[in-house]
Amino acid sequence: GGQSGFGKSWLTQWWTEDNLPKFPYLVVLDYKDEYRGLAKAGMANWAGVGNREAGMSAAAWRRFIEENERVLLARGVRDDQWREVCGAVARAARSLDGDVLVVIDESHFVAQQRGSYPDAVKGLATTGRGEGVASMWVTQRPAEIDETIISQCNTRILGGFTGEDLTKIGSIVDYPTGVHKSGGDPVPNLPDALRAEEGPIPVRRFEDEDENTLGSEWIYSTTSGDRRRIDSRDLSMTSTHYGRDGTSLSVPG
Repeated sequence: GGQSGFGKSWLTQWWTEDNLPKFPYLVVLDYKDEYRGLAKAGMANWAGVGNREAGMSAAAWRRFIEENERVLLARGVRDDQWREVCGAVARAARSLDGDVLVVIDESHFVAQQRGSYPDAVKGLATTGRGEGVASMWVTQRPAEIDETIISQCNTRILGGFTGEDLTKIGSIVDYPTGVHKSGGDPVPNLPDALRAEEGPIPVRRFEDEDENTLGSEWIYSTTSGDRRRIDSRDLSMTSTHYGRDGTSLSVPG
């Protein structure tokens, strides 16, 4: 998670690409069609989801995933239809024979804190691991995601936040949340593993002279106590990431 413009979709694509060798199946529920670089690199098959696809059953989606193995599903329907698609795809993924990675982009629209959403979506977080399904929940609004989803995440990569989202982060991590306050002051008692070379300062977003994002800093933490600070400028991937306007973003390094 990270606020808009912090580079979370770039980092998500990197993490997805890095984990691909572990999974026979991949499903990316792509809310804004930002991950098509994986298809352009030959790592997955792209498919648009329109009104016809929105009516597909879980059994039909299972056949589709089995035939294509790694798929990017780009939203072309209303949010309420998209939630139902995500539910059917979740049921399909959980029924497959073989490990599956499911990436849910803009997940606050899929598993809302206030409002109903398909039980199969919740099942990805609660029982998915036991069914061979790993899920990656991507959001810029953690305050709007259902509490059940957040409570089940055993690994977190979090960037900069403000307002109620920063408050929400405070309820799910066990280190000083000031490190996530964009543009904030130095953070007292920040563990050494979470400090930048410049000291105990909040995570930063780096730009070029034209205000294009070159990279950003993130806090990686797990429920087992592993914590570290990540700079995405130190990472590289084979596929190209595309922003909402369809242009290629700068690659850190």
